[in-house]
Amino acid sequence: MSAKQPGAPAPERTERSSLIAAGLILLIAGLGFAFLPRLMLALGTISPFLAAAVGTLFVAAFFLVFWLRARVQRRRDGG
Repeated sequence: MSAKQPGAPAPERTERSSLIAAGLILLIAGLGFAFLPRLMLALGTISPFLAAAVGTLFVAAFFLVFWLRARVQRRRDGG
């Protein structure tokens, strides 16, 4: 069991902000994924490779956001 560090936010506030951030990320990503097929079809008329690259980058960015968030939280919590 770890002692509370001075100046650290209350656990309830931290949990709440994490839930809000995750919800916003999922909402934005969900909207992006809803429009991704239409975007890829439009880009596919220009270049199939461009469409594949945009789709790949979008999926990678989705995971990158959560990885970066976890890394920042881990560093902030001292772990």
